Amino acid sequence: MCYSAEAWALYDGYVKEFGADIDIKAFWELYLGRDERYRIRNKQSDGHKIPKGMDLNFLRPKTELERKIQDLIAEWNGTRLAESQAELDKQRERLAAAEQKLATKPTKTAANEQRIATNKIKQMERWIADAKRTSHQPSKDDRIFPLWYAPVLIVENGQPIVRPMRYLCRPQGSDPSTDYTKTGQVSGKYNARRDNLQKFWRRQFGSTHALMLAETFYENVDDGKGGSKEIQFRPRTGQTMYIACLYSHWTDPKGKEPDLWSFAAITDEPEPEVAAAGHDRTIINIKPEHAMAWLTPEGRSDEELFAILDDKRHPFYEVVKEAA
Repeated sequence: MCYSAEAWALYDGYVKEFGADIDIKAFWELYLGRDERYRIRNKQSDGHKIPKGMDLNFLRPKTELERKIQDLIAEWNGTRLAESQAELDKQRERLAAAEQKLATKPTKTAANEQRIATNKIKQMERWIADAKRTSHQPSKDDRIFPLWYAPVLIVENGQPIVRPMRYLCRPQGSDPSTDYTKTGQVSGKYNARRDNLQKFWRRQFGSTHALMLAETFYENVDDGKGGSKEIQFRPRTGQTMYIACLYSHWTDPKGKEPDLWSFAAITDEPEPEVAAAGHDRTIINIKPEHAMAWLTPEGRSDEELFAILDDKRHPFYEVVKEAA
């Protein structure tokens, strides 16, 4: 399961690579929806999860709609900065109180308070610095997780188009509750198993295909000690991955919930080096020459589409780093 990836967040890359149009209206609706959902839920939700890299598309707006998106981003960041600064001040007070106690009467409780406050302060300082930064740092800014949004490439009416979609597919006809398991965990529908394409994913496979371009991907594997560790993989060739995806445009039959564009990355049996690192699936990285055929599945047989997946690239995914 590809639970996280460093995906292309700057959509100019898609324009240069494919001559793609940008669905700016969809980006505006996404940012507007994030702000509205946050307010409606009385700050009990983070709204839509959008990577910073996507915000940087609107650093220098050229149109009125892009300027509106820039304003929404500025308002959002301003609120987050104010909240982070308030939390930073709170944790500094907490640290000062803990250190005062340690100076007079050292206790485990005071030492624990000191440790927690120190870590929180470092975290808030990082968040504030990142929120203020305008330079692009892909490893920080472009990483997505399930329920996060990313620009993906599709073809509509013969024209490549970049549209923001959520990384966790909700097939049309599904109830929103199926985004989560019965225990409240995020469902696994951010990945579509190849051996399930003609079953669960039948309505998307052969109909609504997308591409996500990415530089690295991340997996959680067993650490051999009863826990897990995160492993980052990158193609040894340094080539951008063309990850085959399926998408759905979900609409609420009752008209109460907003429309949702969402997608899933297709996975297959693991490449040998990925299996050796402890993971049992690998995303399907198709060859660039198959990109347009994959994105235009209408009229193509299942055999032709599976042939594209069979002819995938095998760049050797080397381990970049491991984190406990």
